Amino acid sequence: MEQITWDDFSRIELRVGTIIEAREFPEARKPAYKLKVDFGPDIGIKKSSAQITDLYTTDELIGKQVVGVVNFPPRQIGPFMSECLVTGFYRDDNAVVLAVPEREVANGAKLG
Repeated sequence: MEQITWDDFSRIELRVGTIIEAREFPEARKPAYKLKVDFGPDIGIKKSSAQITDLYTTDELIGKQVVGVVNFPPRQIGPFMSECLVTGFYRDDNAVVLAVPEREVANGAKLG
């Protein structure tokens, strides 16, 4: 495991957002959803491609708060431009479990 400095970590903008739209992404090479996540008035709504189809349906994602990295540059994924990274953790079966706040917080809340 490579170590990073506190300065490296402090440049990452981890914010809480609420998923407001989730759609199938059939053009993706690996099964994924296209998400729109509301990160509050300062950051706004950002799009993300997320490989979370094993454990989540599009319907159950709507309204779910997630932790996202909002300061990566946009990345083209097939015909879709992803603007943030929704975070999660791999299980032993390679399914991704979303990283979510333990309690509801305001959209745009920073890591404390």
